[in-house]
Amino acid sequence: MTFDDGIDALSQAECLALIGTGGVGRVAVSIGAVPAVFPVNYGVLDGDIVFRTGAGTKLDAAVRRSVVAFEVDDVDLGTHQGWSVLVVGMADEIRDRTVLARSELLAVRPWARGPRHHVVAVRPQVVTGRRIAPAQPG
Repeated sequence: MTFDDGIDALSQAECLALIGTGGVGRVAVSIGAVPAVFPVNYGVLDGDIVFRTGAGTKLDAAVRRSVVAFEVDDVDLGTHQGWSVLVVGMADEIRDRTVLARSELLAVRPWARGPRHHVVAVRPQVVTGRRIAPAQPG
């Protein structure tokens, strides 16, 4: 679907393909009634978004099995093109040893120093995305 403003809605399949290669995204959690957004490097395992974290806000959200948002995008500043994918789903800490071993194969390694021994999965429930086409000259 293309909107009048040059923004195309992406299908769920297109969204999943765009996030499927892994990279860097942002996870948003609620601290009380206040949103907090954290950058994470991630991979995709069996359709779940997976990232490593230490003790703190992101792990707390996973232990509570909170609903979180995950966003990833790519932009080209020169051509004013890009895309954005938003996933909403439940966060959960992965504890199953078999799944943890499989998550290690993703080679998702946090950039920040310090221990990041916990693996969190976000199970997508809502997936939406947009692509911005370059403006037409005129």
